[in-house]
Amino acid sequence: MHRAWILLSTPYVTVEGRHVARPKSSDAIYLKIAAALRERIRSGDLKPGNRFPSEAEVSAEFGVARGTAREALKKLEDDGLVDTVPGIGRIVRSDQEADKTPRYRRIADELIAAIEAGEYPPGSQLPSESQLAERFQSSRNTIRSALGELNGRGLIKVVHGKGRVVLSKPQ
Repeated sequence: MHRAWILLSTPYVTVEGRHVARPKSSDAIYLKIAAALRERIRSGDLKPGNRFPSEAEVSAEFGVARGTAREALKKLEDDGLVDTVPGIGRIVRSDQEADKTPRYRRIADELIAAIEAGEYPPGSQLPSESQLAERFQSSRNTIRSALGELNGRGLIKVVHGKGRVVLSKPQ
């Protein structure tokens, strides 16, 4: 296991076995953690399909709050390097999957294509967040972001007591 401590009270940080100057308070520590984890993926220390370290593991390893670790992991997910799989955790994407399009946008594009193909005709109800999360092997937050894209484009709306309903045309 790599050890990298980021201690705010010291002038130096140990990252990947090297002493570097502690980031200025204006520097985002989570980005530095994401960069260190990204390098592990690039170097092959973390291979496609491998389970990615949890928030708690990243927090302990880098000596930061769990929220900071969460932001670093979210950055890697947004960059297309890891996926969150319900019941499993985060996994490293394969090279074929690792594109720069955020996961939620790829899911939104797939749902838009399904609507355009008539899989979800106007007036029909979309599957629930949990059903979509299972279908796309993604977190519910990622699904909410994808559904927000569809809502923002005027393709769906929330109907009280019915859920998300496909509209007849963008509004």
